[in-house]
Amino acid sequence: MGASTSTAGAARGGRGARERILRAAEELFYTRGIRATGVAALMEAAHVSPRTFYAHFPTKNALVEQYLRRFESENPIAAEAELDRADLAPARRLLAIFTPVEGDASTPIRGCPFHNAVVEGAGELPEVARLAQRHKQAFRDRLVAVAAEAGAADPEALGRQLAVIFEGANALAASCNDNRVFSDARRAAETLLAAALGLASGG
Repeated sequence: MGASTSTAGAARGGRGARERILRAAEELFYTRGIRATGVAALMEAAHVSPRTFYAHFPTKNALVEQYLRRFESENPIAAEAELDRADLAPARRLLAIFTPVEGDASTPIRGCPFHNAVVEGAGELPEVARLAQRHKQAFRDRLVAVAAEAGAADPEALGRQLAVIFEGANALAASCNDNRVFSDARRAAETLLAAALGLASGG
């Protein structure tokens, strides 16, 4: 799930500068990495001056934190949003999170932005770690709730197990730049789901 909105051609300074900075962060932090993206690159992509940049974000870390918060509100992670689809039965929603993200084959798979931020922070960004932990716990809780809707015998166990499979698939896909791992992850999830629902086979 990469940022798709380009900031090229945006007006310099003025109104909308904060939004342009955030869009630049979404694009560059996700595709290039947080540590590899300097403030100068962010300012260039957002077409803002240092004064404007620091008026909105006094530090780069403050921007990183807001970049992550947007995934919880305005720009939800696509796979996780599958859990809220009203057109799918609960069991189908649990499996839908394992659908490979379609995109340009030349674009590297970057995985989960929260996971990436924690790894890059290497223990030096406690607020980023807190945001990631909160997000991951909320995702597990949502899986448990949907598992209960689906009629799982032990929704807590099923939700946590599906979270492990999902997080592992994301990490492996990013490490190997291979979306095919989600097909294996889905089959594993189908087996767990079938057992939890007392079915002969997964769906």
